Amino acid sequence: MARKGNSIIKGLEINDIITELNKAYADEWLAYYQYFIEAKVIKGIMKDAAITELTQHAADELRHATMVADRILQLGGTPLTHPQQWFTHTNCGYEEPKEFDVVAILNDAIKGEQCAISIYSKIAEMTKDKDIVTYDIVSSILADEVEHEEDLQALHDDITEFIADIKKNIR
Repeated sequence: MARKGNSIIKGLEINDIITELNKAYADEWLAYYQYFIEAKVIKGIMKDAAITELTQHAADELRHATMVADRILQLGGTPLTHPQQWFTHTNCGYEEPKEFDVVAILNDAIKGEQCAISIYSKIAEMTKDKDIVTYDIVSSILADEVEHEEDLQALHDDITEFIADIKKNIR
């Protein structure tokens, strides 16, 4: 634990930060797996474009989990050590893919990103002007999550417009 590094934290309990970061850590692992498995089971039109997005986002979520774990350790905490803990500490949960259709998968992924945006916004607000290191980390992750939502929404919109055009031309 960094004694001098932790001395810069003002007006927050370090254990409260660690608790919130561990919840985010659980979310990142579950998001990683959700994207990983969705990229494997997805079916339908333009699935290759969706697979590319999901695979990239999975890698980003794994990178985020590493960033959050490193910060938990810097603060003197321990990242969740067992996958079962992810389900009891998660903010966003895990949406098991039930329909493998590309539009359904993208809808689930967009909901996940929206949850992550809410969580990282909350942690950023909590740490702003109180813990600049955590604030910088979660701000960086938040920017990625916003970009993920935009990417997924754009792909979703392209696919649904394409399907609508096909249906219109068939009639």
